[in-house]
Amino acid sequence: MNIYDASSVAAAAVSTHAGRPASALVHDTNDARVVLFRLDPGQSVPVHTSSSTVLLIVISGKGAVIGADGERAVRPGDIVAYVEHEPHGMQAADEQFVIAAVITPRPGSR
Repeated sequence: MNIYDASSVAAAAVSTHAGRPASALVHDTNDARVVLFRLDPGQSVPVHTSSSTVLLIVISGKGAVIGADGERAVRPGDIVAYVEHEPHGMQAADEQFVIAAVITPRPGSR
């Protein structure tokens, strides 16, 4: 069993480019991948698709998620489910926004 402290993982997450959201790979197996995203106010993850099911779990902060049905505000504790190939993205509001993404099966394992 592995237990991950989302707050600590989010604090240690890094960004590959200035101005882009920080991310951390939390868990990675053939069955599932878990990535934690930390977005500063106004930052976003552009809309994209995945061949896997994607679940977004809001850990902290305020923001919005984008999907085939448009944009919706979310808050801590919300879980958003996207089916395979459904467009999805996220954007922070006026405070830091932390989301865990569970991607199953792991991309490329099919």
